[in-house]
Amino acid sequence: MPYGTGEYQYELVDEWAKLPKGWGFRDVGGISIDREDRVYVLNRSEHPIIVLNRDGGLVHSWGEGFFMRAHGSCPGPDNSIYCTDDQNHIVAKFACDGQLLKTLGVPGRASETGYVQTFDFWESVTRITRGAPPFNRPTGVSISPRGEIYVSDGYGNARIHKFNAEGELLSSWGEPGGEPGQFRVPHSVRVDKLGNVWVADRENHRIQVFDAEGKFLKHWTDFVRPTDIFIDKDDIVYVSELSNRVSIFTFEGKLLARWGNMGVSKEEALFVAPHAIAVDSHGDIYVGDVSQSHMSIDRGPRTIQKFARKK
Repeated sequence: MPYGTGEYQYELVDEWAKLPKGWGFRDVGGISIDREDRVYVLNRSEHPIIVLNRDGGLVHSWGEGFFMRAHGSCPGPDNSIYCTDDQNHIVAKFACDGQLLKTLGVPGRASETGYVQTFDFWESVTRITRGAPPFNRPTGVSISPRGEIYVSDGYGNARIHKFNAEGELLSSWGEPGGEPGQFRVPHSVRVDKLGNVWVADRENHRIQVFDAEGKFLKHWTDFVRPTDIFIDKDDIVYVSELSNRVSIFTFEGKLLARWGNMGVSKEEALFVAPHAIAVDSHGDIYVGDVSQSHMSIDRGPRTIQKFARKK
């Protein structure tokens, strides 16, 4: 069954991820793809980074015992992998073999925003009364063409932080709210080739775009709880949405394709809770769910799904 429309049509690769017996993902927080199209799946199992080849075969794994709660990731220009840990309040940079290279933030130390985690998600979010320094439950990370590190500090804060390549804080922007430049759960961040900063402002149901210094440029609103953004070499924009769909746009915001669970029963659902999206050099799309956290469902290999682009 094809998904998408026009030039952007895809076939689902059934049970793409081939894991050893007894392994799983539980939740997929982030997906990073290196120059050889190896897929680094940041997940919440006993093996936090599971590296797979294009055919879904296991290459290796690492990160065991490091993360409190893995959340978001991105590749670095030096074939490194950056990962956020929203419970430990840090961003970590790893070599592709798992060697820890750098840590931003103080493990276990949260900045003061008024946030108090409760069982009620909305109650927790509404307790954020001010933006604060790094970090309080950081969610996403991205590297600019100049090597700066941008972090969305989203679950317990309402800010974007900009660091230089050495990890020194350069600037921050954002406050809780719904106006331009304000955030309600900035859930992921991506930097395009022009150096502009795209933020999935999840609970405001929009994507906001800023220049490199945090000046508001525009926003897109055709979303329901966007969770992640990927911009490919042709400036096509891919978005995962917690509303159980993925969307593809031109750089200017024209919708090219969209698919998901609309009108489908829970038992036949294609997605449960899309949380991460990435695209390889062949144009194939990878989508990761947080099905365990969101719906208490273990989807096994289908926690991450590959959609191969039709030629």
